Amino acid sequence: MLEKALRLYTPSLSEKPLAEFLADKCDDLGFEDIEIDEVGNVIAKKGTGSPKIMLCGHMDVVPGKVKVRKEGDSLYGRGASDAKAPLMAMLFAAASIQNNNGTIIFVGAVDEEGNATGIKNLVKKEMGIDYAIFGEPSGINQVTIAYKGRLAINLKISVDDSSHASAPWLSKNAIHESMIFARELKERLEENQEDRSKGMQLTSSMTEIRGGTSHNITPKECETTFDIRIPVDMNCKTIEQKIATLVKEISQKREVEAFYSILDETEPFEAPHNSPLVRALTLGILEETQSRATLIRKTGTGDMNVLGNQWEIPVVTYGPGDPHEAHTIDEKVSIEEYLKGIEILKKTLQHLKRLHDRKMQ
Repeated sequence: MLEKALRLYTPSLSEKPLAEFLADKCDDLGFEDIEIDEVGNVIAKKGTGSPKIMLCGHMDVVPGKVKVRKEGDSLYGRGASDAKAPLMAMLFAAASIQNNNGTIIFVGAVDEEGNATGIKNLVKKEMGIDYAIFGEPSGINQVTIAYKGRLAINLKISVDDSSHASAPWLSKNAIHESMIFARELKERLEENQEDRSKGMQLTSSMTEIRGGTSHNITPKECETTFDIRIPVDMNCKTIEQKIATLVKEISQKREVEAFYSILDETEPFEAPHNSPLVRALTLGILEETQSRATLIRKTGTGDMNVLGNQWEIPVVTYGPGDPHEAHTIDEKVSIEEYLKGIEILKKTLQHLKRLHDRKMQ
């Protein structure tokens, strides 16, 4: 099943072949209320009773094909790790649920690698979910309980005039000024963090730059894009206020005109460590692998942020696969780990039913 899913190449917003494949398989596996919603998410229900648990993986992959093949314990293909192995593991775990042991809502989401179209549409629905697990490669002994938030900003620097490149002293250079501006903005945003771990540091990265009209004219305008990741003890609003202050200060000091706009904003999220969901997953891992789970904070940003903050329920991210394999030119997953991941998720659902019922008594 995983190999068949990998043979369907599904870059963001081209997930329809996999959506139809999953809808058919859900029908074969006894799911009910199977639908492909208005943006292309697959949604299906299995089981009855409480709790109501969402298992959500994403169907899209980053661009670039990887030849699908088996070599020893490895299965290669684009999305093998990120995130078709976690997605298919969730499908088979959900299929194991019997009536009166809880209700599983299985979701194959679109556009996680893009603009999160799938999850943003999903959180608008009133679904009454108690817990959610998102499928991303974490390694089978690690549970992701937190993701950083993200701000993407566009910064436009304008100078009064341009000049011939042979007489650069006649005017300021907008690209040069953008480089100075970017360095100072990064240093000021990231200062005083020496005692913080990587997972708890705010980071600022300049990721795009556009400027200049000709090879022999100094540019009058330059635009840069910044990707700013925000740890769980901060929030987007306070960082936005800091950016506004810094842009004003630096532009006055450098005597340039600076204008910025927010391109994307996602709040950080951290799951409560003592929730039945975290306990159930750590018990499932212990039972299957005879080793203790590690709770980790990741430096990235995921669909978990959107749903966790919107619905205010316990959410974690988990799945078989090595996160360092994600997006690589020879992406692969361990077949043994993938199969163990299915068993761990099955056991997690059993433990979660028991722990939820105890909590409700």
